[in-house]
Amino acid sequence: MIFKYFVMARIFMKISKRRRGNEEYFYLQHSFRKKGKVVTREIYLGKTIPANIDEIKIKLEHESREALYEKLEKIKKQFQREWGRIPGSARDREKEEIAIAFTYNTNAIEGSTITLSESREIIQDKIAPNKPLGDIKETEAHAKVFLNTLNKKEKMTKELFLKWHQEVFGETKSDISGKFRRYLVRVGNYIAPNWQDIDKLMEQLIKFIKEESKMNPVEVAARAHYRFERIHPFGDGNGRVGRLLMNHILWHNNYPMLIIEYKKRISYYKALQKGEEGFVKYFIGRFLAVHKKRYLSEK
Repeated sequence: MIFKYFVMARIFMKISKRRRGNEEYFYLQHSFRKKGKVVTREIYLGKTIPANIDEIKIKLEHESREALYEKLEKIKKQFQREWGRIPGSARDREKEEIAIAFTYNTNAIEGSTITLSESREIIQDKIAPNKPLGDIKETEAHAKVFLNTLNKKEKMTKELFLKWHQEVFGETKSDISGKFRRYLVRVGNYIAPNWQDIDKLMEQLIKFIKEESKMNPVEVAARAHYRFERIHPFGDGNGRVGRLLMNHILWHNNYPMLIIEYKKRISYYKALQKGEEGFVKYFIGRFLAVHKKRYLSEK
């Protein structure tokens, strides 16, 4: 008899119970793919579900992710191989191309009217289109901050988040830029944590990013982004700062970045509403889909 199910990033788990005579016994069964085959393991739990069942599941998840992590490692190696072939003189241009795509998409998700071609004109050609001045300034500022994050790995601190926010929104949202919110905010049906808890929650997030060494950086980026968005530390601009954060983690761990495309924003919004595990599953799935050629080409 199936008692409960758990699904995480292509890992399937279920707790089942079996009767022997008058006694019932619980088992944890988990299945995952390894080298193209489904592998199933089963662990005896006892006559009752143990209090530390969550710890047992997490341990099994990490073991089961071995094949998944192998794919992510292949992507990393192939990306570094590709990046290493680009002459030093051409790398700045390549970074600028990434900045154009990332800035367009991350701003468009938040309602910017600037198109992809207009983003190129603003960032590359320094030409301002006939669009709202605020959208133009945020395009310029975001691209500059993003390029700075690529060129310099800075220590993860609350001050760094405040700096990013100030530099992106200083000219357009001067009343809230560079400051954690001091009021309640609601995002749809979600009510963000009390503003009095923000400092503590941000410290916990930073500690997680700094100290998580056993987890693959792609998963760290996913969890960090999700947790940042749940904290929602700023009055506005949380999505853009959160996406800067996730790509900062990926880039400085030698992984290619993940650009959440404007045209696929609905699935991104829905994933953020599915809880942390649901979002991690979505994030890793998107990362593998976007960089599929890299892990297939890596021997």
